[in-house]
Amino acid sequence: MDINYELYKVFYHVASTLSFSEASKQLFISQSAVSQSIKVLEKKLNQTLFIRSTKRVQLTPEGEILLKHIEPAMNLIKKGENQLLEANTLNGGQLRIGASDTICRYFLVPFLSHFHSLYPNIHIKVTNRTSIECAKLLENGQVDFIITNYPNSALSNTQNIKMLRPFHDVFAANEEFFPLKGRKLSLEELQTYPILMLDKKSTTSEFLHSMFQKHQLDLVPEIELSSNDLLIDLAKIGLGIAFVPDFCIPSSDSSLFILELEEALPERQLVVVHNESIPISQAARQFMELLGGREREQEEA
Repeated sequence: MDINYELYKVFYHVASTLSFSEASKQLFISQSAVSQSIKVLEKKLNQTLFIRSTKRVQLTPEGEILLKHIEPAMNLIKKGENQLLEANTLNGGQLRIGASDTICRYFLVPFLSHFHSLYPNIHIKVTNRTSIECAKLLENGQVDFIITNYPNSALSNTQNIKMLRPFHDVFAANEEFFPLKGRKLSLEELQTYPILMLDKKSTTSEFLHSMFQKHQLDLVPEIELSSNDLLIDLAKIGLGIAFVPDFCIPSSDSSLFILELEEALPERQLVVVHNESIPISQAARQFMELLGGREREQEEA
């Protein structure tokens, strides 16, 4: 049955107030327009919805039945409208972030804590994927922005990339099992040792393989995992030499040392990326500004 939503809206206000005049005030239309809308609805439904008298208005049994269905529907519509309105404010809505577990743990957590303290009504959803997979989430519109290692082969030209901080990747080992402290190793020498690194679906794997290929060397890792923390744990027990970002190794950790290399590895960056072709919410914009602002404060300090 094709019935205009506005007719149900008028019915809801009359049924809620049991007053045609009050409904007209709430809807900002004339009382005669309210009365006419109810007549049209009753005709379309072939049911009498109200009992009208000079003193009051009452719902008929059929009107009561209709109100039971219309009232929750109107509330859902109102809730949806409010959520859409709040999405462009800082009083509600949702913030969707994509980042790897390493970036979440070692970089993102303080920003999430600070943002939540400032805007507690905004729902924060963080999706953990590798940096390459995060780029695909962004491309598909499943997140508002991502924080990723850069370079990242999965990023496209339509995405806005802003650098947050540089970092270096390092080879870390336990001196008890690999007495190499104080020596400078070439990549060619290094490949003779068991290398522990992230799996091939990661930007880190792409980066290290490209470095070895640049020197005409073939890198064959001993172990490939999806967790930098686990790589560090395995390096501590002597299963190999872990290749991890420097920010993953606490300066207070004396169980590992950083190997010196003859060939300096170029620095990489942590970047925040959003899709320029898709409008971003006020919450997403504010969080990205917070990222940039906090990083500038840390650099100045």
